[in-house]
Amino acid sequence: MATLHVLSHSPFADSRLQSCLRLLGRADGLLLSGDAVYALQPGSAPSDALASLPESVGLFALSEDLEARAITPPARVQGVDYPGFVELSCRFDKVNSWL
Repeated sequence: MATLHVLSHSPFADSRLQSCLRLLGRADGLLLSGDAVYALQPGSAPSDALASLPESVGLFALSEDLEARAITPPARVQGVDYPGFVELSCRFDKVNSWL
């Protein structure tokens, strides 16, 4: 079963991103929202960890949060709006929010 993992906390504040990355399956997706989009800062350890994920893992970020933080995502990360978030939630078998 494919799972959409949703992270909203800064990867520099705690270890949720690291824990999530250990559990990601090959067919899973990861949606970064809120301060979690800071994981996409070029040259950072979180960005390097995301870049090393298998291509089969879908990487997404809320466009609104990217814009609010002036972050340009790498080509592999697909920006989505809120309707896109809903579509992703329906596409995957399960949704796991890392609260």
